[in-house]
Amino acid sequence: MHTEKDTKRWDDIILPFQLDRADVRGRVARLDSTLDQILRQHDYPAVVSGQVAEAALLTALIGQTIDLRWKLSIQIRGDGPLRIIATDYFAPKSEAEPARIRAYASFDAEAIEASDLAPFDLLGKGMFAILIDQGKGTQPYQGITPLTGGSLSACAESYFAHSEQLPTRFVTSAAQELGQSEGPAWRAGGIMLQHMPKASPFAKPAEDTQEGSAGAETAQPADTSSYDEDDNWNRASILLDSVEEMELIGPHVGQQQLLRRLFHEETPRVFPAQPVEFGCTCGEDKVRQTMSIYSAKDIQKMTADNGMVTADCQFCGAHYELPPETLGKDAPDAT
Repeated sequence: MHTEKDTKRWDDIILPFQLDRADVRGRVARLDSTLDQILRQHDYPAVVSGQVAEAALLTALIGQTIDLRWKLSIQIRGDGPLRIIATDYFAPKSEAEPARIRAYASFDAEAIEASDLAPFDLLGKGMFAILIDQGKGTQPYQGITPLTGGSLSACAESYFAHSEQLPTRFVTSAAQELGQSEGPAWRAGGIMLQHMPKASPFAKPAEDTQEGSAGAETAQPADTSSYDEDDNWNRASILLDSVEEMELIGPHVGQQQLLRRLFHEETPRVFPAQPVEFGCTCGEDKVRQTMSIYSAKDIQKMTADNGMVTADCQFCGAHYELPPETLGKDAPDAT
């Protein structure tokens, strides 16, 4: 039986694992309080919240596979009433810190309310893009795939198949937990499986993690020479398909327990988990930096009736009010 402490430890965690026998790696992720914090800051319709939840979960699963120094983003743009979903995964600054995630959506509320389309179809035709930014002095990497396949998870699978030539599977689930004092709380869980990459921006080997660390289970790598690669992948995919929704989002099955249930014949090897929390990088300095390209005349056009220039963060809802004379390329402190 899982105690309350066990359940809380599973919340907001990404657990890396490896199936040595099948030459497959993976991640199990759970977003609970982090996802709920992301969605409670916005008054999204449930169908929009569900799509944002899936996008945030995919971002967590993919972001943790990369030797990332700064940020991985997923940008989803369509011509339907759900126009934009944007997510960011910020790598932890040290081993002791959590990774950070943020997300938001832009949509036509009236069109969504009047629509009888399936949630994914609200996006219409468009693109699913993954962007990797390693920070100053580096060239950002971007890959794009069409919005196809009936789900965001299918789009991510298509991206890896065509852009990275990496067979990849995602199984995700998101739902609202009723009966909470502050209203329904969102929960999401998912599993990512991927053939071990040879050379790719997504090549973060599990061995980067210290084996034997607290919370890790270790095993000697199995001899894979006698197994056919396609058979290995197909076998792992079939086992993945046996996962149940409540195993992904319910509080009673821990991540390691779930891996043993699904892949016990593959002898899953798990590594130290990565905690995740909500985090936004907005701030007054970034607003000033954004405004630094505008002239004083442009800034004046942006000035509200109260004599201030206002800006709102789409991710966290933070509101900024700044004197117009301190903004723009003509401001005294502009460089």
